Amino acid sequence: MNYLVVGLGNIGSEYADTRHNMGFMVLDAWSQASNAVFTTQRYGDVAEVSFKGRHITLLKPSTYMNLSGNAVRYWMEKKNIPLENLLVICDDLNLPFGTLRMRKRGSDGGHNGLKHIQAVLGTQDWCRIRMGIGNEFAQGGQVDFVLGPLTEDQRARMPELCDKVIAGVRSFVTIGPDRTMNTLNQTRVAGGSEIAKKPENQA
Repeated sequence: MNYLVVGLGNIGSEYADTRHNMGFMVLDAWSQASNAVFTTQRYGDVAEVSFKGRHITLLKPSTYMNLSGNAVRYWMEKKNIPLENLLVICDDLNLPFGTLRMRKRGSDGGHNGLKHIQAVLGTQDWCRIRMGIGNEFAQGGQVDFVLGPLTEDQRARMPELCDKVIAGVRSFVTIGPDRTMNTLNQTRVAGGSEIAKKPENQA
């Protein structure tokens, strides 16, 4: 079975450690752990990994965030990926840093990458994992915040967060979104520990 896992972010060294590049960070961590190599292809950098008989294409779009849907549509068509086998990883201002939430569908929540994917695909019905970045900024400071660098403490917590998300994706491709949500959505990585939270498995 073939899957497309898209990590959202912006290309360029100036964006590498910014909050808006959480999706890129997860896929980079996965490729390093699995010795997969990203190659620059049309609309993005692409790597291939396998897990328990599932073939997974990892995509970091090169379109910049606001045009992410173009890359997603192209690679879904190229790899013949059904909508139910698409998973997008992105940052989320509406969640505290360290919180992970998986959904099978939903609004863009003000995220420009999700907004463009939704517009291009013509539907909200695809899976996404949202990684909280918090909203600790003054009024009018949203753009500077999301394009700002992670704090030292947040960078220290990223390896565990990436591991959590990668485990969630592997669960998604093997046992499906519903059971994955029951586990992924009930923990929050905080200072290297996990704080139990009420499960959230709504679509």
